[in-house]
Amino acid sequence: MPEETNINQSPQDTAAALEALLFAYGEPIARKKILSVLNESLSADGMRFSKEDVDSAIEHLQKIYESQERGLNLLVSDERIQLATKPKLNHVLKAIVTDEMSETLTPAALETLSIIAYAGPISRAAIEYIRGVNSSFILRMLVLRGLIERVSNEKRSNAYAYRASFDLLRHLGLEKLEDLPDYSKYRDVVANFNSPQQAQ
Repeated sequence: MPEETNINQSPQDTAAALEALLFAYGEPIARKKILSVLNESLSADGMRFSKEDVDSAIEHLQKIYESQERGLNLLVSDERIQLATKPKLNHVLKAIVTDEMSETLTPAALETLSIIAYAGPISRAAIEYIRGVNSSFILRMLVLRGLIERVSNEKRSNAYAYRASFDLLRHLGLEKLEDLPDYSKYRDVVANFNSPQQAQ
């Protein structure tokens, strides 16, 4: 195993990389996984982050969120970390959720729902790989509307996958997902497009 060496990045740079990773991941992630992903990003340079680099970056982010008027904070539970909104701003989130729930589905929501209907169960990472954008808010809205449901991800412990709900079938007037138009064709298309993410 290659020896871990300090890399030529400031604590601020490492913290920025960590923040981006936590935002994109969207779920609790183990420190060990963080270290693995960050080192994978540097594999071509022959340099490696150390466990101490990750711990320092976590502490740096915690200090930023605690000392500044930011809308986010860092949740740390044993070996897992998650980026979350601050509880004092729940009223803002409640307002946007209420607004979204009272409106018809947006094109982005319909796109996400279609991916899940044809490719589910599918992880959030795979959905975002296909769409090319963060989809956490849309997924929460679809779950709250009862159109999709979150289930355990068989391919990754401590993570979730999304699949169409029975309510969605009822709304569409279908008995099963296979009754969707060209189901086999589009499921194969999504599966082929999503192949780099199959291991996640």
